[in-house]
Amino acid sequence: MKILLPLIIFFTLTTQSQGIEKDKTYFSTALSMHLKEYNERADRAYFYKDYKEGERLFKEFTSDFLEGTYMDNFKVRNLKKKPVHLYEFKKPMLLITYASWCIPGKGEIPALNQLADEYAKKVDIVVLFWDSHSKVKELAKQFNPKIKITFVDESTNEQDFVIRKLKHSLGLPTCFLISGDKKIMAIQRSVFPSFQTDEEIAYRKNFEAIDNSISKNLLLNFESEYADNLLGN
Repeated sequence: MKILLPLIIFFTLTTQSQGIEKDKTYFSTALSMHLKEYNERADRAYFYKDYKEGERLFKEFTSDFLEGTYMDNFKVRNLKKKPVHLYEFKKPMLLITYASWCIPGKGEIPALNQLADEYAKKVDIVVLFWDSHSKVKELAKQFNPKIKITFVDESTNEQDFVIRKLKHSLGLPTCFLISGDKKIMAIQRSVFPSFQTDEEIAYRKNFEAIDNSISKNLLLNFESEYADNLLGN
């Protein structure tokens, strides 16, 4: 009993410090439970170049097991190399994962830059790069200053389970629509117009897709929470 008591206190304090609530299912938990089966089926589809099946499996996996869970409070770094925790962003969030070797779809960055101006007061648009600080700093020049640029440098070996799985389980780029209380409302792929698509058309396709996702998954929730706060609920 003398040994168990300090351990119980330790885990209680650790859970409280990370903001973990026992009645919520977290993203990391759902991944650990269901990722292996998904990977086996998805790897088989892509091995046989059945891309439609691969995309169907992605949508099925995310909608059945990941959407509705709560994103863990993982740590990344900002452009000043200072640590930033996810829960420091208080507004509903559009989180997009990138890397320098994974080029954004044509027209996506201009669309994000425009949407950042339109939604700055209601939504945090956060881009997470898997790259070195020097590369991310250079890539950040393409983005609207209202977009929060963060990064993970895997060479530092500081990544926890959530960070590793954000990259290696769902691929890049992936878009997460996350409510103010960090519930994952939707997970989707970026739009990838063909290389021959006109710049303006590619921009418009990306703008409409992201705008619709934000309106459907984040703004209704934001407006509901705002109304409750005004009423004192």
